[in-house]
Amino acid sequence: MFLFAVTFMLTQACTVANQEDKRKLNMNNTANTNTPKVEKTDEQWRAELTPMQYYVLRQKGTERPYTGAYWDNKDVGTYLCAGCSTLLFTSKTKYDSGCGWPSFYEAHNNDQILMRADNSHGMQRVEIVCATCEGHLGHVFNDGPEPTGLRYCVNSESMIFIPAENED
Repeated sequence: MFLFAVTFMLTQACTVANQEDKRKLNMNNTANTNTPKVEKTDEQWRAELTPMQYYVLRQKGTERPYTGAYWDNKDVGTYLCAGCSTLLFTSKTKYDSGCGWPSFYEAHNNDQILMRADNSHGMQRVEIVCATCEGHLGHVFNDGPEPTGLRYCVNSESMIFIPAENED
């Protein structure tokens, strides 16, 4: 009986915390109507993306931690969607979260990233996808630094990094 009571209390606490997370993340399940859409057939995506990019962007896969091209990138520049070149993040909001994936505390433009409930793998998470092509980017969590308190945990394979031009 004691184990049941503890399990019930933990479930309730997680449910309340999850509801608070959803409010803080302002989860939206529909695309912004102002965002032009990129729609392609599965054949077109397979032809244009590398096998790993296809796996991440179109099949909601993930790369192993500490293996992606950008998890420890400290160069100044911008990060675009590998599927459609939409500007997603800048190096100004990138930080080392210690999780093994590129992490950002803020998107370049919130209208370019959609948040969706993800209950796969026995977890309750918030998936982030590109609003333009709906490619899977990763997940967002409420354990990031100020000023947002968010951690956009993004697969390197879902992005292309464009270094800033030097102004000498």
